[in-house]
Amino acid sequence: MKKFKKGFIFQKRKIQRGFTLIELLVVISIIGILASLTLVSYTGAQKQTRDTQRRSDLNQYRNALENYVSANNGLYPAGLDSIAALCGAGNPLDTNFIASCPVDPLNADDYVYGFFSSATGDAYLIYGGLETGGFWEICSNGKSGKIAVEPSSSVCGL
Repeated sequence: MKKFKKGFIFQKRKIQRGFTLIELLVVISIIGILASLTLVSYTGAQKQTRDTQRRSDLNQYRNALENYVSANNGLYPAGLDSIAALCGAGNPLDTNFIASCPVDPLNADDYVYGFFSSATGDAYLIYGGLETGGFWEICSNGKSGKIAVEPSSSVCGL
């Protein structure tokens, strides 16, 4: 012990440097919780972004079909039941009506775009699966929206 002025006695204390194990564990657990919350919200945002791209792709098909109908006496392609039969070289929507045929952002079988047209060429339905659940459909009558089940005919369920 050392004595300093006016009779105060100070003890030398050992200075501790660093963190305790408990402090480190608390910080690591907080970082882990924040990282997991960020990952979950990022995954959800990615799904919504891809669904937005799908709706945009379907609108491109609609615009191409409206250009087609203008050039073909007010009739849509008749009797088709798939996007493959609709779009591409030699098909109704060739490069005169759409520059390139949009494909699903994931290019997965679960989210393939679908198409139906009436036998008379007076109506159509375009649809695509959504990662956030359900299907997005666009009808020739101008209606579009989300539906619960995959369409199986050219009748819009809106």
